[in-house]
Amino acid sequence: MIYAENAEAQRANRKFVRAAMSAPLLSREHELDLARRWRNDRDEEALHELIASYTRLVVSTASRFKHYGLPPSDLVQEGIVGLMQAAARFEPERDVRFSTYAAWWIRSAMQDYILRNWSVVRTGTTAAQKSLFFNFRRLRAKLEDGTKTHLDDADRGQIADELRVNVTDVESMEMRLAGADQSLNATIGIDGEDEWQDFLADERPSPEAVIGDQLDRAKVSRWLAESINELNEREQVIIRERRLTDASCTLEDLGQVLGISKERVRQIEHRALQKLKAALLRRAADPADAELLTQSIV
Repeated sequence: MIYAENAEAQRANRKFVRAAMSAPLLSREHELDLARRWRNDRDEEALHELIASYTRLVVSTASRFKHYGLPPSDLVQEGIVGLMQAAARFEPERDVRFSTYAAWWIRSAMQDYILRNWSVVRTGTTAAQKSLFFNFRRLRAKLEDGTKTHLDDADRGQIADELRVNVTDVESMEMRLAGADQSLNATIGIDGEDEWQDFLADERPSPEAVIGDQLDRAKVSRWLAESINELNEREQVIIRERRLTDASCTLEDLGQVLGISKERVRQIEHRALQKLKAALLRRAADPADAELLTQSIV
């Protein structure tokens, strides 16, 4: 069933390519007339004729990118999108053929598709990396010239100079292009049962560490609550509003609420922090724990 579907798809693709290649070429005058009718009158028949006549350009461009391992039919579809974008933006008044203008849009659409789908890891996020991705193989083949099996530092430097990128970018792209994506669920060896993901280290905290951390936070929260209860009411208000809230209240605002000066608020706050520190030191088995907690409050 799958084979039949694949054979049917291949026949449809071949039929599409033959139709694209047999479409009549347009004269310069007729081409400009179609472009004007589409731009000025939104004449869909003119657009269809323009697109059909230059689909051969899409098919030809797709053949240049076949070595990236992506389905040719998908490349053609993306190229058609680029061709339609060219038709929407083409200005007949400029002294240029539509094919020349459309070639850039077609190639750009295909390159963007390749960068999105060649790997699950995003490749070519900058203009320099994009240029490196699409020119690396050509330059490497030119440098190797059938006499080398790998690039040396001088070769990488020459590629970097020609494309105006860093040598580190060349090295990174060389490693990226050397190996394809591999599933973590793939087995190791032909008859192996272990998967690659079985050998990944789990860097998350162990269950014991998670439980211990939760117990420590609960214990510290209890110490803090008990220690704050030893303060008088005004000291508690100042500590809570100044140290235990996300939006700290100013000395002046607290002074207006409590009916005292902001300097007096500062003095009470200082005294309350000393009392709080002493209370925490009495409860903590390790003085360093109480000191650390006090510093986080201060």
